[in-house]
Amino acid sequence: MRHQVFRELPLVLDAVSLRAGSVAILDHVELAIEAGAPTLVIGPNGSGKTSLLHVAMGLTAPTEGRVLWGGRLAAPPVRRALVFQRPVMLRRSVLANVTFALARAGCPWGQRRPRAEALLERVGLADLAGRAAPALSGGEKQRLALARALAREPELLLLDEPTANLDPASARRVEAIVGEAAAAGVKIILATHDLGQARRLAGEVVFMTRGRVRERAAAPAFFAAPATPEARAFLAGDIVL
Repeated sequence: MRHQVFRELPLVLDAVSLRAGSVAILDHVELAIEAGAPTLVIGPNGSGKTSLLHVAMGLTAPTEGRVLWGGRLAAPPVRRALVFQRPVMLRRSVLANVTFALARAGCPWGQRRPRAEALLERVGLADLAGRAAPALSGGEKQRLALARALAREPELLLLDEPTANLDPASARRVEAIVGEAAAAGVKIILATHDLGQARRLAGEVVFMTRGRVRERAAAPAFFAAPATPEARAFLAGDIVL
C-alpha cells in the first residue's frame, strides 16, 4: 500500500518523565519494547498507564528524557497507531470511516474500497458498512476503531483500556481481533486494569505504580510469582497507592 521504509521498533523510553507542575505523572521511565508477543501494561488507576501510551505514540512530549522509534527521535507515526478507550467516530458511514483512514495512510484511491471492505470483514462489521458510525454500539465502535488503526498496516499498535466499557461478549470479540493482529506480527502494547484480560493476552507484563515501572516480567512468571510487594498486593485485589 505504501513504502515500508520507517521502523517503529524498538520503541525506547529513555529516562522519560512527565510532570504537571510538581506532580510526576511519569517518573524516570526506562523501557525498551521489541517485536514479539503483546506487552500488557497494568497497574492501579493513576499509575501512569495512559500517559505512557500517549508518550509512546508521540502525542505527548516528555518533560525529561527522550523517546526513540526505531532509533529515531521525533519520528512521525507512519506505522504506529493508538486506539483510545472511547474512540471518536467520524460523522459518516462505517465504510467511509475506514476509507478515510486508508486515505490518510496513503492507500491509492482505487484500492480503498476493497481494502476497507476487507478490514470490515476482518473485524466483523461487514454487514454494517452502510450504517452511520456514531450510531454503533460501544463494542462496534471499538471494532471500527481497530479497523481504522489496522488500515495503517501498523508495526506498533497501542491500546488504552480498549474493553473497559464493554460487556463480556463484546470485550472478547475485541480481544480476538487484538490476538489475531499480534499473531500476524503487529506489536501490541495494551494498557488494562482487567487482570483476566492481561492473563489471556500478555506475553509480558509491565506493572506500574505512581508513574514508575515497578516490575517487568514474562506473563507466566509475573502471575505465578510477582517480585514486588506492590504487584503482589495488586494481584490480590488490595489497594495499591
